Amino acid sequence: MSANYVARELGYRMNEWGEGDRATQAAFSPLDTFAERFDAILADVVDLGFDAIDVWDAHLNPAWATDDHVAAAREALDRRSLRVTTYQAYVGAERLERTCEIAERLGAPVLSGNAPVDDERLPSLLEQHGLRYALENHPEPTPQVMLDKIGDRPGVGICIDTGWFGTQGYDAVRAIEEIGDGVHQVHLKDVFHEGLPHETCRYGAGVVDIEGCVRALKRIGYTDAISVEHEPETHDPTDEIRVMREQVLGWLA
Repeated sequence: MSANYVARELGYRMNEWGEGDRATQAAFSPLDTFAERFDAILADVVDLGFDAIDVWDAHLNPAWATDDHVAAAREALDRRSLRVTTYQAYVGAERLERTCEIAERLGAPVLSGNAPVDDERLPSLLEQHGLRYALENHPEPTPQVMLDKIGDRPGVGICIDTGWFGTQGYDAVRAIEEIGDGVHQVHLKDVFHEGLPHETCRYGAGVVDIEGCVRALKRIGYTDAISVEHEPETHDPTDEIRVMREQVLGWLA
């Protein structure tokens, strides 16, 4: 997932997520340099061995992404033979329709992140653009809180962030089993410890049973995308992500 590079534009000297988000958007929003910058992200993803990507909206944000930005992104994806599994966006009602448009043009089957699930336009927009929506857990302490938020809206499910359940002190394996077929997307992430600050780490170095999560996903019959997530603030995660990808493939075998 391109969000793994949240601290890149700051030279891996990041103090908090919003700082990285702002720096990334400032770097990627100018159209004259966008194609080159976006392609550089994709080149790294391909070099790591991935054939699909979860696109983070700081790299292509509906607040500033023109049709030319989206066309350049689509061209780069095609040139690199990368599928988009998910468009990860954090938007309000005023940009919901544009966000769905971008997700469709990227070829993403899932729009994920945080959007107004109570917006009565959401089900029809999802149907119109051939999308499903996955609400991601961050502050929510339990799966039931997430399930209560999404209700029974058509096309709406949950993006389970295993790391955030670790931060909340909730067993991520249990969370997967409790959500079941409501899981529409997975951010597979480990964290060093329960409680804030939310500090990601390579698989096996933290408190989340990552292998158990993968095996739980297999038990519930989940066959959609799994995003390998690790967003350190003070170092490049590339080498660790390479190893993490191999770990996931081994658990899936």
